[in-house]
Amino acid sequence: MLTQPDSLLKYLTDAGDLRLPDGHFIDGAYQAARAGRTMHSEDPGRGETFAEFARGDADDIADAVSSSRKAFAVWRKTPPAERGRILARTAELIRRNAERLAITECLDSGKPIAEARGDVSGAARTFEYYAGACDKLEGSSFPLPANYVGFSQFEPVGVTAHIIPWNFPISTAARGMAPALAAGCTVVAKPAEQTPFTALLLAELLTEAGLPAGVCNVVTGTGTEAGAPLVAHAGIDHVTFTGSVATGGHVMRACADNVTRSVMELGGKSPVVVLNDCNFDSTIANVAGAIFEHAGQICSAGSRLVIEAGIHDRFVEALGTKAKAISLGHGLRSPDMGPVSSAAHRDKVLGFLDRARERGAEFISGGKTSPGTESGKGYFIEPTIVAHRPEDDELVQEEIFGPVLTVQKADDADHALHLANCTRFGLVAGVFTSDFAKAHQLARDIDAGQVYINEYFAGGIEVPFGGNKQSGFGREKGIEGLKSYCKVKSIAARIG
Repeated sequence: MLTQPDSLLKYLTDAGDLRLPDGHFIDGAYQAARAGRTMHSEDPGRGETFAEFARGDADDIADAVSSSRKAFAVWRKTPPAERGRILARTAELIRRNAERLAITECLDSGKPIAEARGDVSGAARTFEYYAGACDKLEGSSFPLPANYVGFSQFEPVGVTAHIIPWNFPISTAARGMAPALAAGCTVVAKPAEQTPFTALLLAELLTEAGLPAGVCNVVTGTGTEAGAPLVAHAGIDHVTFTGSVATGGHVMRACADNVTRSVMELGGKSPVVVLNDCNFDSTIANVAGAIFEHAGQICSAGSRLVIEAGIHDRFVEALGTKAKAISLGHGLRSPDMGPVSSAAHRDKVLGFLDRARERGAEFISGGKTSPGTESGKGYFIEPTIVAHRPEDDELVQEEIFGPVLTVQKADDADHALHLANCTRFGLVAGVFTSDFAKAHQLARDIDAGQVYINEYFAGGIEVPFGGNKQSGFGREKGIEGLKSYCKVKSIAARIG
């Protein structure tokens, strides 16, 4: 442990003990940006700068890609069992450095320290999972005539680019880096400019675990100056992107120029379908957690409550009471909910709420900013629940990415299904009912990449994750996530 829990608050004024890097991680070591430029990272809980990092550009990206291309020739030939041992050591190193990583994540992203610790634990589990999968990726044999033999084998796709979002920096970095490395690929990662540090620290720990220099490189900077040159680089064989639909479209067009394969996770507007026969108290807790964890800044957040009419009034009233009791504050003070990521994002979320107010929307709870901390600084929005809105309303159709839950009242289960599918997104969905048949009928018919039944965010790294419709394509996590970084080669031979 880096600190005892009662001494966390010292990091509000001094983050020096965290020993945060200020350079890119290229070819096994930290390096200053080629142009010598730096940027500042802000603590959203205070609205103040807390650290500095390298501001990279196309020249730094070129160095990183070149390093990874050279390293690929070595890493792809490393025995799978040895790759597994390195990833397993990385998992252990993450656990040994868990508090340092969690405090860094808390300061960088604003999330409560308990959530940050959970993310770090999940990152360790991700490396552990793929460590065990390295030597279990098997091809198939084909039923050819007697004089022939045919089989397939998986090969690493090559150099992979990873555009990491700001909402779950260490989790998303791990779920892309670990399977790519397990498959024998090399990695060039570009973390979000708001949250650069844990991706850099992961690369450092991978090197400490024995990863050869150049196999994992991390370049920091803006999306325009570093991210765009990375996804457009001809030396990249695969892009994994997590972000908005608009930015994802730009990335896909850049990939098309080089016919670069990609996995796109583009967000959602996920429904939580609650039927009359649900377990009332458990469902209340799940619905609140689905939207208010990390202040709703989760691609798979349950941002629409689709609730059957029979329990609507009682449920919404109880949920509003729970939302009003949620404490806000700086992540290191262990609140129920932290800030949103930046002043600009706060204003974007408030814009949705202001426009809804102009349309006559009724607010069950929240709807405005909150001081959040004793100083009144930071970017806090009250946990917000908006009463029933029509399905064409902006709050129903658009991803807000904040602590805002929109209610949709359903006449019955069939109507709930219609409402669940009424947006252009299809990332995840939740279903809460005591009726086993109805639960699985809804899970079958809801157009989403993943459906949770009677527990939101159920599952873990073992469960494939990804979207349908404008939520994207391709799958991360699970063995499907490992296969995303492989290409299949078929071999057929005449033997007689």
